[in-house]
Amino acid sequence: MTQRILIIEDHADIRRLIRMTLEFEDHEIHEAVNADEGLAAVRRIRPQLLLLDIMMPGTMDGLDLCRLVKSDPSLGQPLVVLLTARGQSQDIEAGNNAGADAYLLKPFSPLKLIETINNLGTRPTDAP
Repeated sequence: MTQRILIIEDHADIRRLIRMTLEFEDHEIHEAVNADEGLAAVRRIRPQLLLLDIMMPGTMDGLDLCRLVKSDPSLGQPLVVLLTARGQSQDIEAGNNAGADAYLLKPFSPLKLIETINNLGTRPTDAP
């Protein structure tokens, strides 16, 4: 049984860091470079967890995608961790209002990422 995690981040080096951090656990890791590609991947792979950057190019940003995923039960309602350099109280409030389950400030340590995921209590599944 594995947990499907979708990393949606436009910076390749950050995606690589996250992937390397999570590869030591029993995860099925997928990646997308923007929110539009991320939405298509959510529909296709049905992840249990999204690691979602807020500021990305494209027609949607991370907050838009978070709101969409959280408001549409047909997308499986994965847990969402927002990843961002924006740490002001209004930014965190916007993330919470979008439905995020956690908010992680960049730069973050690999240990902080693992701790955040573990604190969410994500559950592995063997569903397709």
